[in-house]
Amino acid sequence: MRHPFEAPLETMEARVAERWPKGEYLYEPKWDGFRSLSWSEPRLAIDSRNQRPLLRYFPELEPGLRQLPMGTVVDGEIVVVVDGATDFDALQQRIHPAESRINRLSKETPAELVAFDLLADRGEDLRQLRFSERRDRLVALFERLELPWHLTPQTSSEETAKAWFDEFEPAGCDGIIAKDPALPYQHGKRAMLKIKHRRTIDVVVGGFREHKDGGMIGSLLLGLFNANGDFHFIGHCSGFPNADRVGIYNRFLELRADDSFDEGARAPGGPSRWSSEKDSSWTPVRSGVVVEVSYDQLEGDRFRHAARFHRWRPDKDADQCTMDQLERPEGAGFGDVVDG
Repeated sequence: MRHPFEAPLETMEARVAERWPKGEYLYEPKWDGFRSLSWSEPRLAIDSRNQRPLLRYFPELEPGLRQLPMGTVVDGEIVVVVDGATDFDALQQRIHPAESRINRLSKETPAELVAFDLLADRGEDLRQLRFSERRDRLVALFERLELPWHLTPQTSSEETAKAWFDEFEPAGCDGIIAKDPALPYQHGKRAMLKIKHRRTIDVVVGGFREHKDGGMIGSLLLGLFNANGDFHFIGHCSGFPNADRVGIYNRFLELRADDSFDEGARAPGGPSRWSSEKDSSWTPVRSGVVVEVSYDQLEGDRFRHAARFHRWRPDKDADQCTMDQLERPEGAGFGDVVDG
């Protein structure tokens, strides 16, 4: 039995919602992993959001694919769980050219699969069905699936979803996905909603990157002081209005320094394997300018994504910006969420 459509496919995406939506929705945790489409035999593959093959980096997931009936395609997330929470750093380490490294990590930190949609079931194309019907088919499929598979929780109650928003964060959930129960699967469209955590924090500017067009600010590199008093790079913010970019750039040109982030702490790195063509050069500045930013998620001792600039804080001293501002939520672990 073959699949009812050809690979690869674009995944259906979500757009950020600043408020909880009105109307009838189904709510699920938003997982912090690699979005993926899992294909059963005869294809036996995992494709990324960007339609790239992932199975070679996660060979331990092949037995999970073999559990699927022929002609089946599951939409979900690849996660690596460490100490009861998804660990994106550990997940990223798997994207490596060395097969020996991949095989070692597949045993030390094995990946798992969290499913939340079903595109094909035993050769039948489900994409035009209502999402609620696809979910029912996915639940029925899980009667035959075992590890590394997990079925993501779901609720139609906004009150329950708001409780999950806080309770599930320690497990690695960085928000809630809201889905219209009548929604067909829409490839490449931002047809779902995501409500994400955002927290404000005061940080110190430790450097900047020039805009690709030159002569204006691209991004500010941000830091906090750790318990040893070392200045630790925590992330960056960008997205400044064009009218402000030249002025901000000139301001920090006057604050240029030989160094800023301490050797004993985290500092901005060079190009990564994800963006090797991007210029990662940066200019250090004297660490005295404080800004308030908001962030959606932490990964270790850094912002997972770019922070959002809110305002300058000339009223605050740089040495008051310490890492104890970072919130470390406690509560449910990954197993409690997916198996509870």
